[in-house]
Amino acid sequence: MKATEKRQYVIKSSYYVMGGKVVESPNITSVFRDAQTDTRSFEDKRWPTYVQTPEFRHRAALGLMRNPESVLDIGSGDGLLLSMVQQKFPNARIEGADISAEAIKRCQARGIPAQLVATAEALPYADKSFDTVVLLDVLEHTYEPDLILKEAARVARKQIIVGVPNFSSLPARMQTLAGKIPENNNPKKGHIYWFNKKTVAQVVSMSGCRVRVWSMNVQRPFRFVAGVLLSVWPNLFALSFVVDIEPR
Repeated sequence: MKATEKRQYVIKSSYYVMGGKVVESPNITSVFRDAQTDTRSFEDKRWPTYVQTPEFRHRAALGLMRNPESVLDIGSGDGLLLSMVQQKFPNARIEGADISAEAIKRCQARGIPAQLVATAEALPYADKSFDTVVLLDVLEHTYEPDLILKEAARVARKQIIVGVPNFSSLPARMQTLAGKIPENNNPKKGHIYWFNKKTVAQVVSMSGCRVRVWSMNVQRPFRFVAGVLLSVWPNLFALSFVVDIEPR
């Protein structure tokens, strides 16, 4: 399906499953509206107590930034990434956006400007209003990540940075073989769109953008040979992907 094509959904049944319950639904709009409400509720319950610490995705995103004068963090959470941006680029204008009111409170408590948004598919910002737009651990929580990327591309002047976990990683496969639910597939994670390198590339292409740089991490025992492993088997050995995307 091309990114420019209008999407049409056909409901074969008047019922769907949401939160473990069978719910009657007259159309697809209500399905996505209820799903969005569930995601917001999930995030509101998580952020009052969840504390982020700097991880690979934060350091990689910071390393991919191209001396931005302005940075928008979509799904900014408690503002950790933006606080790191402040330290590295003290003159940059920064702003956070999140669907969770609890996350916005945490971000603002750091002294970082942040705005509550209804959806990442319709942001309250003008075209090309930020040099860099970041989405770390956001797209895997959405049903249509390409539409969110298209909106990020509308707002971004120079680059979009996206970070997602690899759902095809070696640890995930070993957990499955052991009869366990892979960590990233645990319902408590809130992940609904599963990525590997091929899927990331497809979603970026559907959004009309282009990947410029891939950044990946591996488990500690493989770090000395990471370059070879990631070039040959990225879907097996990468734990996550952080990519620099050219908006178009």
